[in-house]
Formats: sequence, C-alpha cells, structure tokens
Amino acid sequence: MARDIMKLYREKRCSAEEAMSAIRPGFWIDYGFFNGKPQLCDRALAARKADLSDVSILAAVTLPPVPEVLSCDPKGEVFTYNDFHFSPLSRILQSQTQNVFYNPILYSECERYYSDRINDPVNVGTPRRNASIVQTCPMDEHGYFNFGLHNSSTYTSLTHTDVVVVETNSNLPCCPGGRNERIHISQITHVVEGKNPPLLEIPFPEPTEVERKIAGYVMEHIRDGCCLQFGIGGVPNVVGGLLVESDLRDLGCHTEMLVDAYVDLFEAGKLTGARKSIDRGKMAFTFAVGGSRLYEFMDNNPSIASYNVEYINHPNIISRNDNVVSINSALQIDLYSQINAESMGFSQISGNGGMFDFVQGAYWSRGGRSLICLPSTYSKSDGTVKSRIVPYFDPGTIVTIPRQMVNIIVTEYGWASLKGDSTWARAEKLIGIAHPDFRDELVKNAEKQKIWRRSNRIA
Repeated sequence: MARDIMKLYREKRCSAEEAMSAIRPGFWIDYGFFNGKPQLCDRALAARKADLSDVSILAAVTLPPVPEVLSCDPKGEVFTYNDFHFSPLSRILQSQTQNVFYNPILYSECERYYSDRINDPVNVGTPRRNASIVQTCPMDEHGYFNFGLHNSSTYTSLTHTDVVVVETNSNLPCCPGGRNERIHISQITHVVEGKNPPLLEIPFPEPTEVERKIAGYVMEHIRDGCCLQFGIGGVPNVVGGLLVESDLRDLGCHTEMLVDAYVDLFEAGKLTGARKSIDRGKMAFTFAVGGSRLYEFMDNNPSIASYNVEYINHPNIISRNDNVVSINSALQIDLYSQINAESMGFSQISGNGGMFDFVQGAYWSRGGRSLICLPSTYSKSDGTVKSRIVPYFDPGTIVTIPRQMVNIIVTEYGWASLKGDSTWARAEKLIGIAHPDFRDELVKNAEKQKIWRRSNRIA
C-alpha cells in the first residue's frame, strides 16, 4: 500500500507552472482561505495572464503577501477576485484596483453552494468551481494531506472541482479532526511542493482601557461550564486573561476561529470541555489565525478537533452544547438595534463571517446567550469623535444582524439585554449605554423617529 501511495504521489507531483497549465479561460477558481492561500501557484497563474480571459477567483480573509493575480492585473482585464470576508488587505486592494469584490455568504451555508450548484444548476446562482488550489501540510505516511489551520469548506471545495491542486507547506501545523480535515492523494490531480513560506501571525496590541471595561461586563455573563465562542478583536483576548485569573472552571470551546486566548485558558486548567454535550474534552474549531504559540500548540494536539464549517457554524450544532456564550464585535448599532458589523456606508470593512450563525446558535443553546461588543465611540482621521450608537445608518451601510436576533449589547458603559423588547425600550436601553456626550442628541432623534416615550429616563 505504501508503494501505491508513493507511486500516486510521484505521478501527481509537478511544478506550479505545470499545475496551472490546467487552468482555462472562463474558469472559476477557489483559493485556500486565510493561511491556505497558495503562493507558488498564484505566481504561476499570474504568469499565464496573456493566455487567459475571464478568470474568477474566490478567497476569504486575504492575508499578505498580495496575490500576484491582482498585482499583475490591477484593471481586472483577466482576473476578477472575490473575497468572502474582507481583511485589511482586501480593503486596500479594492481601493487600489478594479477587480476586487465582496462575496456575501452565510458561513454555515457555504459548503451547500457547491452541492446545490451541481444538483440544481438552474436555480442556484453560485457558479460551479472548475479548480481548487490550497496550501496543505505535506503528505503523511497514509497518503493524506492535512489542511492545518483552515478546514472551513476546503474539503468540499476540493471534492467538487475538476482541477484539484495542493501546494504543500511544512510550516502548517497538522490538526486532527473532527471531520473533513484532510484529503487523500487519490482525490487530487496535482501536488506542488511549496517553498514552505512562514505563516502569517496576527499581533495583538495591548488592550485599551475601553476594551478592559467592556471585558469586565462580559465576565458577568460567564459561569462554570460555559462553552465559549470568541470572535476576532481585542475584547476576547482581555476576556481570556480575566478568565485565567478567575475561579471559573470546566469551560468549553466551540468556535469558528481558534485564537491565542484558548491556549491561555487550556494551560491554566480552565478549559477542560468536561461539561460539553458534544465534542466533550475537545476544542472544536474550523479555522485558526493567531501567533506562533497558537500554531505550535495546535500541531498534532489531541485536545483540538478540526471540523468543516457546516458542522461548527450550524446553529443547530452550536445549540447542542448548553450555556454557549458567543462574544463578537460590531462597528455600529442603530436605535432600532440593528447591527452593522461589516461596512461603513458603501465601504466594505469585513463581512458577516459566522456572526449570524453564532448569534442564533448561542441563543438557541439552553442557558446560552449572544454578546455583541463595541466601544461607544470612535475617532475619525481628523480627530472628530463619533458615536457608534447611531439614530439610523448612513446610506449603503449593511445590516449584518437584524434587530429580532439581537440578544445582549455591551459597551464600556454597561450591557443591555434586548430580546423581546419594544422599539422604545430598545432605544432607551441603548442610549443608556451610549457615551454620555451623545445621549441628548440620541434622545432627540428617538423622539423624531417616534421610538421614545415621554416617561423614559436616561441617567
């Protein structure tokens, strides 16, 4: 059997240039998400610009370096780049080129887009992918390529395309499943041995005083045995530090994004997963972005479980654990309690990601709750201070979470539980946790918008 595996490997091993020769005009291509973005193949594909036309690429959370298909084609004459979730780099690239676009999804659904397109091509708008290219760990002795930090929808993508290319990187940690965390040599068409580029690490700056205050209010909602989902941002890291110092115990982890804070909790003995109903004793996740300490911790670690996103993010799966606490951030909330977590006017900042999934799943969990955190203000480039709690959104602003789904909002001035409240009660509570400098103006707007009672009182 080992000889058969190595025979297959030798037959499919090729250069990036040879692999990219399989790409044809009009192809839709999946690039690996996060640290899974191919680099040798990306350069080889860009070098074929003169031979190609109308090639669309789908990625998510584009990390440095800048994709060569964009560097070589800033006017979008050949390549169109679509991103499921904008990163800071995606925003810069969209401002500098004419071929970068946001692709809205519900993260928990994205694997279905492949099968739906094949089974019902007339009624599904998502185009069929022709090729999938992703960085993976080198092949193991059994013929498998582990996806490392980016399980997500990778297996589904690779098994629903004709051209299947893995570009190996020995720096990727091998992350046990779970499910769908690897692919076999027999299922792929090309193996490109990569140059083993370093993995991108996300630095975590020293938390601000505002983030510390928000984290303090978040702590009021966590008790023994809670199952935690941390989103990206400073607040989850502060909460992780506070939990390490607390006397809480038997915390669990079911999260789309595994971050450094979970390592701190595990090593402090706080994160045992002993009270989880599913994946007991495991940190279940679908992708990871953080620092080298996190990546080293994950390598062949039996305490983690890498799952595909359809499992991790489905609200029905999330809710199977009791006492799920979902902690996410937002850009703005209006007085109707609609959440904007992805745009400022017409400018795309990030994306929905799995926020919708975990807001729903956490609330469906027995004893669970969803917390959406945001500082009460932000400063513009000219130094002007603006409120993040606004009367209504500017034109072009995207509603990420509808008001009916919003559970608990947290700012540095406190928290407000909104489920089941009327419009005037929501406005009153939100104004109560807004920055004091903006409360009078928010009250005036609430009156104009007829969502204010005369008897309402704001301290």
